[in-house]
Amino acid sequence: MDLDYTQDQRAFRADARKWLEANVPSEPLKSFDTAEGAKQHREWEAQLNAGGWAMVPWPVEYGGRGANLLEWLIFEEEYYRVGAPKRINQNGIFLLGPTIMEYGTPEQKARFLPPMAASEEVWAQGWSEPNAGSDMANIQAAASRDGDHFVLNGQKTWASRGAFADWLFGMFRTDPESERHRGLTFILVPLDLPGITVRPIEQLDGLPGFAEVFFDDVRVPAEHQLGEEGKGWNVAMATAGFERGLMLRSPARFQATAKRLVELARLHGDAVERSVRDEVTRCWIAAEAYTLETHRTVSRLLAAGKIGAEASLNKIFWSELDLRMHELALEILGDRGELLPEAPAAGDVGGWLDGYLFALSGPIYAGTNEIQRNIIAERILGLPR
Repeated sequence: MDLDYTQDQRAFRADARKWLEANVPSEPLKSFDTAEGAKQHREWEAQLNAGGWAMVPWPVEYGGRGANLLEWLIFEEEYYRVGAPKRINQNGIFLLGPTIMEYGTPEQKARFLPPMAASEEVWAQGWSEPNAGSDMANIQAAASRDGDHFVLNGQKTWASRGAFADWLFGMFRTDPESERHRGLTFILVPLDLPGITVRPIEQLDGLPGFAEVFFDDVRVPAEHQLGEEGKGWNVAMATAGFERGLMLRSPARFQATAKRLVELARLHGDAVERSVRDEVTRCWIAAEAYTLETHRTVSRLLAAGKIGAEASLNKIFWSELDLRMHELALEILGDRGELLPEAPAAGDVGGWLDGYLFALSGPIYAGTNEIQRNIIAERILGLPR
Protein backbone atom coordinates (compact mmCIF):
# COMPACT_ATOMS: atom_id res chain seq x y z
CA MET A 1 0.00 0.00 0.00
CA ASP A 2 1.42 3.38 -1.06
CA LEU A 3 0.45 6.18 1.35
CA ASP A 4 1.55 8.93 -1.05
CA TYR A 5 -0.94 10.39 -3.53
CA THR A 6 0.03 10.61 -7.19
CA GLN A 7 -0.14 13.82 -9.20
CA ASP A 8 -3.34 12.60 -10.85
CA GLN A 9 -4.93 11.85 -7.47
CA ARG A 10 -4.00 15.28 -6.16
CA ALA A 11 -5.52 16.83 -9.29
CA PHE A 12 -8.68 14.75 -8.75
CA ARG A 13 -8.92 16.05 -5.18
CA ALA A 14 -8.48 19.64 -6.38
CA ASP A 15 -11.28 19.23 -8.95
CA ALA A 16 -13.63 17.72 -6.37
CA ARG A 17 -12.84 20.41 -3.81
CA LYS A 18 -13.37 23.22 -6.32
CA TRP A 19 -16.75 21.89 -7.46
CA LEU A 20 -18.02 21.12 -3.97
CA GLU A 21 -16.98 24.48 -2.53
CA ALA A 22 -18.80 26.22 -5.39
CA ASN A 23 -21.97 24.13 -5.23
CA VAL A 24 -22.68 22.82 -1.72
CA PRO A 25 -25.83 24.53 -0.37
CA SER A 26 -25.01 27.40 1.95
CA GLU A 27 -27.86 26.42 4.30
CA PRO A 28 -28.46 22.90 5.66
CA LEU A 29 -31.20 20.98 3.88
CA LYS A 30 -34.24 19.75 5.74
CA SER A 31 -34.16 16.11 6.88
CA PHE A 32 -34.79 13.76 3.96
CA ASP A 33 -37.25 12.01 6.27
CA THR A 34 -39.69 14.85 5.53
CA ALA A 35 -41.48 15.55 2.25
CA GLU A 36 -39.84 18.98 1.92
CA GLY A 37 -36.39 17.60 2.80
CA ALA A 38 -36.75 14.67 0.41
CA LYS A 39 -37.49 17.11 -2.42
CA GLN A 40 -34.48 19.25 -1.47
CA HIS A 41 -32.17 16.24 -1.38
CA ARG A 42 -33.37 15.00 -4.76
CA GLU A 43 -32.56 18.42 -6.19
CA TRP A 44 -29.09 18.28 -4.62
CA GLU A 45 -28.50 14.80 -6.03
CA ALA A 46 -29.56 16.02 -9.48
CA GLN A 47 -27.03 18.86 -9.15
CA LEU A 48 -24.32 16.36 -8.15
CA ASN A 49 -25.20 14.24 -11.16
CA ALA A 50 -25.11 17.20 -13.53
CA GLY A 51 -21.62 18.00 -12.24
CA GLY A 52 -20.51 14.40 -12.75
CA TRP A 53 -20.03 13.74 -9.04
CA ALA A 54 -23.09 11.63 -8.22
CA MET A 55 -21.29 8.29 -8.04
CA VAL A 56 -17.68 8.74 -9.04
CA PRO A 57 -16.55 5.06 -9.21
CA TRP A 58 -19.31 3.99 -11.61
CA PRO A 59 -18.66 3.71 -15.36
CA VAL A 60 -19.41 6.89 -17.29
CA GLU A 61 -22.21 5.24 -19.32
CA TYR A 62 -24.13 4.55 -16.10
CA GLY A 63 -23.85 8.03 -14.64
CA GLY A 64 -20.47 7.71 -12.98
CA ARG A 65 -17.08 9.29 -13.47
CA GLY A 66 -15.05 6.13 -14.09
CA ALA A 67 -12.90 6.76 -11.01
CA ASN A 68 -11.30 3.99 -8.97
CA LEU A 69 -12.04 3.24 -5.31
CA LEU A 70 -9.07 5.24 -4.03
CA GLU A 71 -10.36 8.30 -5.88
CA TRP A 72 -13.78 7.62 -4.39
CA LEU A 73 -12.22 7.77 -0.91
CA ILE A 74 -10.61 11.08 -1.85
CA PHE A 75 -13.97 12.42 -3.05
CA GLU A 76 -15.62 11.29 0.19
CA GLU A 77 -12.98 13.12 2.24
CA GLU A 78 -13.74 16.32 0.34
CA TYR A 79 -17.50 15.73 0.54
CA TYR A 80 -17.47 15.47 4.34
CA ARG A 81 -14.85 18.21 4.69
CA VAL A 82 -17.28 20.79 3.28
CA GLY A 83 -20.28 19.39 5.18
CA ALA A 84 -22.23 18.41 2.04
CA PRO A 85 -25.76 16.93 2.49
CA LYS A 86 -26.39 13.29 3.35
CA ARG A 87 -27.19 11.06 0.37
CA ILE A 88 -30.91 10.30 0.19
CA ASN A 89 -30.40 7.46 -2.27
CA GLN A 90 -27.68 5.65 -0.33
CA ASN A 91 -29.62 2.35 -0.51
CA GLY A 92 -29.50 2.63 -4.27
CA ILE A 93 -26.12 4.07 -5.12
CA PHE A 94 -24.05 2.37 -2.43
CA LEU A 95 -25.84 -1.00 -2.07
CA LEU A 96 -28.10 -1.94 -4.98
CA GLY A 97 -26.04 -0.19 -7.67
CA PRO A 98 -22.89 -2.29 -7.09
CA THR A 99 -25.10 -5.40 -6.88
CA ILE A 100 -26.66 -4.65 -10.28
CA MET A 101 -23.15 -4.12 -11.65
CA GLU A 102 -22.32 -7.67 -10.52
CA TYR A 103 -25.56 -9.56 -11.18
CA GLY A 104 -27.62 -7.43 -13.57
CA THR A 105 -28.16 -8.05 -17.26
CA PRO A 106 -26.95 -5.37 -19.71
CA GLU A 107 -30.59 -4.26 -20.05
CA GLN A 108 -31.02 -3.95 -16.27
CA LYS A 109 -27.80 -1.95 -15.94
CA ALA A 110 -28.91 0.46 -18.65
CA ARG A 111 -32.44 0.71 -17.22
CA PHE A 112 -31.72 1.18 -13.52
CA LEU A 113 -28.26 2.67 -12.98
CA PRO A 114 -28.46 6.10 -14.71
CA PRO A 115 -31.72 7.21 -12.98
CA MET A 116 -30.32 5.81 -9.72
CA ALA A 117 -27.17 7.94 -10.04
CA ALA A 118 -29.33 11.02 -10.62
CA SER A 119 -31.73 10.06 -7.79
CA GLU A 120 -34.59 10.34 -10.25
CA GLU A 121 -35.53 6.98 -8.72
CA VAL A 122 -34.91 6.66 -4.97
CA TRP A 123 -34.67 3.13 -3.54
CA ALA A 124 -35.89 1.62 -0.30
CA GLN A 125 -34.30 -1.43 1.27
CA GLY A 126 -36.79 -4.26 1.78
CA TRP A 127 -34.91 -6.79 3.88
CA SER A 128 -36.82 -7.02 7.15
CA GLU A 129 -40.17 -8.68 7.79
CA PRO A 130 -42.17 -8.92 11.03
CA ASN A 131 -40.60 -12.35 11.72
CA ALA A 132 -37.38 -11.89 9.77
CA GLY A 133 -35.38 -8.95 11.05
CA SER A 134 -31.69 -9.75 11.04
CA ASP A 135 -32.56 -13.36 10.23
CA MET A 136 -33.13 -12.81 6.52
CA ALA A 137 -33.31 -16.56 5.90
CA ASN A 138 -36.71 -16.55 7.62
CA ILE A 139 -38.32 -14.44 4.90
CA GLN A 140 -41.97 -15.35 4.24
CA ALA A 141 -43.11 -12.72 1.69
CA ALA A 142 -43.97 -14.80 -1.36
CA ALA A 143 -43.63 -14.42 -5.11
CA SER A 144 -45.39 -16.91 -7.39
CA ARG A 145 -44.73 -17.04 -11.10
CA ASP A 146 -47.67 -16.26 -13.44
CA GLY A 147 -46.47 -16.08 -17.04
CA ASP A 148 -44.22 -13.08 -17.50
CA HIS A 149 -44.92 -11.77 -14.01
CA PHE A 150 -44.33 -12.53 -10.36
CA VAL A 151 -47.32 -12.11 -8.04
CA LEU A 152 -46.21 -10.77 -4.66
CA ASN A 153 -47.99 -11.24 -1.33
CA GLY A 154 -46.79 -10.49 2.19
CA GLN A 155 -45.17 -7.69 4.13
CA LYS A 156 -41.83 -5.94 4.54
CA THR A 157 -41.12 -3.71 7.52
CA TRP A 158 -38.48 -1.21 8.61
CA ALA A 159 -37.94 -0.41 4.93
CA SER A 160 -35.28 2.30 5.04
CA ARG A 161 -36.30 5.44 3.05
CA GLY A 162 -39.56 3.63 2.36
CA ALA A 163 -41.81 6.61 3.06
CA PHE A 164 -40.46 8.68 0.13
CA ALA A 165 -38.89 6.06 -2.15
CA ASP A 166 -39.92 5.11 -5.69
CA TRP A 167 -38.64 1.52 -5.75
CA LEU A 168 -37.88 -1.26 -3.27
CA PHE A 169 -35.39 -4.12 -3.56
CA GLY A 170 -35.73 -7.29 -1.53
CA MET A 171 -36.01 -11.05 -1.44
CA PHE A 172 -39.22 -13.02 -1.87
CA ARG A 173 -39.80 -16.75 -1.42
CA THR A 174 -40.48 -18.18 -4.87
CA ASP A 175 -40.39 -21.84 -3.79
CA PRO A 176 -43.12 -22.39 -1.15
CA GLU A 177 -41.56 -25.75 -0.21
CA SER A 178 -38.15 -24.24 0.50
CA GLU A 179 -36.63 -23.41 3.87
CA ARG A 180 -34.17 -20.87 5.16
CA HIS A 181 -31.93 -19.32 2.50
CA ARG A 182 -33.05 -21.63 -0.33
CA GLY A 183 -35.85 -20.81 -2.76
CA LEU A 184 -35.55 -17.03 -2.44
CA THR A 185 -35.44 -14.61 -5.37
CA PHE A 186 -34.14 -11.03 -5.44
CA ILE A 187 -36.79 -8.78 -7.05
CA LEU A 188 -36.90 -5.06 -7.87
CA VAL A 189 -40.35 -3.59 -7.16
CA PRO A 190 -41.79 -0.20 -8.20
CA LEU A 191 -43.75 1.13 -5.22
CA ASP A 192 -46.56 2.65 -7.30
CA LEU A 193 -47.99 -0.69 -8.47
CA PRO A 194 -51.62 -1.61 -7.67
CA GLY A 195 -51.84 -3.71 -4.50
CA ILE A 196 -48.95 -1.99 -2.69
CA THR A 197 -49.60 -0.10 0.54
CA VAL A 198 -46.81 1.97 2.10
CA ARG A 199 -47.32 2.90 5.74
CA PRO A 200 -44.66 5.22 7.24
CA ILE A 201 -43.09 4.32 10.63
CA GLU A 202 -41.90 7.09 12.92
CA GLN A 203 -38.31 7.07 14.17
CA LEU A 204 -37.16 8.19 17.63
CA ASP A 205 -37.19 11.79 16.35
CA GLY A 206 -40.78 11.47 15.15
CA LEU A 207 -39.92 11.57 11.45
CA PRO A 208 -40.96 8.80 9.03
CA GLY A 209 -37.56 7.35 8.19
CA PHE A 210 -38.92 3.85 7.67
CA ALA A 211 -42.07 2.24 6.31
CA GLU A 212 -44.09 -0.94 6.36
CA VAL A 213 -44.84 -2.15 2.85
CA PHE A 214 -47.74 -4.51 2.20
CA PHE A 215 -48.12 -6.58 -1.01
CA ASP A 216 -51.57 -7.78 -2.02
CA ASP A 217 -51.46 -9.71 -5.32
CA VAL A 218 -48.94 -7.26 -6.75
CA ARG A 219 -47.89 -8.12 -10.31
CA VAL A 220 -44.24 -7.38 -11.06
CA PRO A 221 -42.69 -8.08 -14.48
CA ALA A 222 -40.35 -11.08 -14.29
CA GLU A 223 -37.64 -9.01 -15.97
CA HIS A 224 -37.27 -7.26 -12.60
CA GLN A 225 -35.73 -10.39 -11.12
CA LEU A 226 -32.04 -9.78 -10.29
CA GLY A 227 -29.86 -12.86 -10.58
CA GLU A 228 -31.19 -16.40 -10.86
CA GLU A 229 -34.64 -17.41 -9.62
CA GLY A 230 -34.34 -19.25 -6.31
CA LYS A 231 -30.79 -18.03 -5.73
CA GLY A 232 -31.56 -14.59 -4.36
CA TRP A 233 -29.61 -15.36 -1.21
CA ASN A 234 -26.34 -15.15 -3.12
CA VAL A 235 -27.36 -11.78 -4.59
CA ALA A 236 -28.46 -10.48 -1.20
CA MET A 237 -25.17 -11.52 0.41
CA ALA A 238 -23.33 -9.45 -2.19
CA THR A 239 -25.54 -6.47 -1.28
CA ALA A 240 -24.92 -7.07 2.43
CA GLY A 241 -21.19 -7.20 1.76
CA PHE A 242 -21.33 -3.75 0.16
CA GLU A 243 -23.42 -2.53 3.11
CA ARG A 244 -21.08 -3.82 5.79
CA GLY A 245 -17.89 -3.20 3.87
CA LEU A 246 -16.73 -0.08 2.12
CA MET A 247 -19.51 1.68 0.31
CA LEU A 248 -22.19 2.60 2.84
CA ARG A 249 -19.92 4.19 5.43
CA SER A 250 -16.73 5.69 4.11
CA PRO A 251 -14.01 6.53 6.69
CA ALA A 252 -14.36 10.22 5.85
CA ARG A 253 -17.71 10.23 7.67
CA PHE A 254 -16.07 9.15 10.95
CA GLN A 255 -12.99 11.32 10.47
CA ALA A 256 -15.30 14.33 10.16
CA THR A 257 -17.19 13.33 13.33
CA ALA A 258 -13.91 12.74 15.22
CA LYS A 259 -12.65 16.15 14.15
CA ARG A 260 -15.86 17.81 15.39
CA LEU A 261 -15.55 15.90 18.67
CA VAL A 262 -11.98 17.11 19.21
CA GLU A 263 -13.07 20.69 18.48
CA LEU A 264 -15.94 20.32 20.95
CA ALA A 265 -13.61 19.05 23.69
CA ARG A 266 -11.21 21.93 23.04
CA LEU A 267 -14.08 24.45 23.17
CA HIS A 268 -15.07 23.24 26.63
CA GLY A 269 -11.44 23.20 27.80
CA ASP A 270 -10.78 22.38 31.45
CA ALA A 271 -14.47 21.63 32.05
CA VAL A 272 -13.89 18.31 30.29
CA GLU A 273 -12.58 15.62 32.62
CA ARG A 274 -9.22 14.07 31.80
CA SER A 275 -10.76 10.62 31.32
CA VAL A 276 -13.17 12.05 28.73
CA ARG A 277 -10.35 13.88 26.91
CA ASP A 278 -8.41 10.62 26.77
CA GLU A 279 -11.43 8.84 25.33
CA VAL A 280 -11.86 11.59 22.72
CA THR A 281 -8.23 11.04 21.71
CA ARG A 282 -8.78 7.29 21.41
CA CYS A 283 -11.81 7.90 19.16
CA TRP A 284 -9.77 10.20 16.90
CA ILE A 285 -7.06 7.54 16.65
CA ALA A 286 -9.69 4.88 15.92
CA ALA A 287 -11.13 6.96 13.07
CA GLU A 288 -7.65 7.34 11.58
CA ALA A 289 -7.00 3.61 12.03
CA TYR A 290 -10.26 2.79 10.22
CA THR A 291 -9.16 5.06 7.39
CA LEU A 292 -5.81 3.29 7.04
CA GLU A 293 -7.48 -0.12 7.17
CA THR A 294 -9.91 0.97 4.45
CA HIS A 295 -7.04 2.15 2.26
CA ARG A 296 -5.38 -1.24 2.74
CA THR A 297 -8.62 -2.98 1.71
CA VAL A 298 -8.94 -0.73 -1.35
CA SER A 299 -5.36 -1.49 -2.33
CA ARG A 300 -6.19 -5.18 -2.19
CA LEU A 301 -9.36 -4.69 -4.25
CA LEU A 302 -7.47 -2.71 -6.88
CA ALA A 303 -5.14 -5.70 -7.14
CA ALA A 304 -8.19 -7.90 -8.00
CA GLY A 305 -8.89 -9.01 -4.42
CA LYS A 306 -12.34 -9.35 -2.85
CA ILE A 307 -14.07 -8.49 0.41
CA GLY A 308 -15.26 -11.52 2.34
CA ALA A 309 -16.40 -12.08 5.90
CA GLU A 310 -14.05 -9.34 7.10
CA ALA A 311 -16.79 -6.89 6.07
CA SER A 312 -18.38 -7.86 9.39
CA LEU A 313 -15.30 -6.54 11.23
CA ASN A 314 -15.72 -3.20 9.44
CA LYS A 315 -19.39 -3.00 10.35
CA ILE A 316 -18.84 -3.63 14.05
CA PHE A 317 -15.92 -1.21 14.18
CA TRP A 318 -17.55 1.80 12.52
CA SER A 319 -20.96 1.36 14.14
CA GLU A 320 -19.56 1.16 17.68
CA LEU A 321 -17.08 3.98 17.05
CA ASP A 322 -19.86 6.24 15.74
CA LEU A 323 -22.02 5.58 18.78
CA ARG A 324 -19.13 6.13 21.22
CA MET A 325 -18.22 9.48 19.63
CA HIS A 326 -21.77 10.77 19.95
CA GLU A 327 -22.05 9.53 23.54
CA LEU A 328 -18.88 11.46 24.40
CA ALA A 329 -20.20 14.61 22.73
CA LEU A 330 -23.40 14.49 24.80
CA GLU A 331 -21.34 13.87 27.93
CA ILE A 332 -19.28 17.00 27.20
CA LEU A 333 -22.36 19.10 26.45
CA GLY A 334 -24.21 18.00 29.57
CA ASP A 335 -27.86 19.08 29.76
CA ARG A 336 -27.57 21.24 26.61
CA GLY A 337 -26.88 18.11 24.62
CA GLU A 338 -30.55 17.17 24.97
CA LEU A 339 -31.72 20.15 22.90
CA LEU A 340 -33.35 19.33 19.58
CA PRO A 341 -31.97 21.09 16.48
CA GLU A 342 -35.00 23.40 16.27
CA ALA A 343 -34.65 24.62 19.89
CA PRO A 344 -33.90 28.39 20.00
CA ALA A 345 -30.75 27.89 22.07
CA ALA A 346 -29.54 24.82 20.21
CA GLY A 347 -26.99 26.38 17.86
CA ASP A 348 -25.02 23.42 16.54
CA VAL A 349 -25.59 21.50 19.78
CA GLY A 350 -28.72 19.84 18.43
CA GLY A 351 -26.74 18.25 15.63
CA TRP A 352 -25.03 15.99 18.15
CA LEU A 353 -28.35 14.75 19.55
CA ASP A 354 -29.61 14.09 16.03
CA GLY A 355 -26.43 12.15 15.28
CA TYR A 356 -26.67 10.25 18.54
CA LEU A 357 -30.23 9.10 17.82
CA PHE A 358 -29.10 7.81 14.44
CA ALA A 359 -25.90 6.26 15.85
CA LEU A 360 -28.03 4.19 18.23
CA SER A 361 -29.29 2.28 15.21
CA GLY A 362 -25.78 1.57 13.88
CA PRO A 363 -25.25 -1.69 15.81
CA ILE A 364 -28.68 -2.85 14.58
CA TYR A 365 -29.01 -2.04 10.87
CA ALA A 366 -27.01 -3.76 8.14
CA GLY A 367 -27.29 -6.91 10.25
CA THR A 368 -27.02 -6.60 14.02
CA ASN A 369 -23.58 -6.67 15.55
CA GLU A 370 -24.52 -9.93 17.28
CA ILE A 371 -25.06 -11.46 13.83
CA GLN A 372 -21.72 -10.00 12.65
CA ARG A 373 -19.93 -11.53 15.64
CA ASN A 374 -21.41 -14.92 14.77
CA ILE A 375 -20.14 -14.52 11.20
CA ILE A 376 -16.66 -13.64 12.48
CA ALA A 377 -16.68 -16.59 14.88
CA GLU A 378 -17.75 -19.10 12.23
CA ARG A 379 -16.14 -17.86 9.02
CA ILE A 380 -12.98 -16.13 10.20
CA LEU A 381 -12.11 -17.88 13.47
CA GLY A 382 -13.50 -21.25 12.40
CA LEU A 383 -15.44 -21.77 15.62
CA PRO A 384 -18.34 -24.26 15.64
CA ARG A 385 -21.95 -23.10 15.33
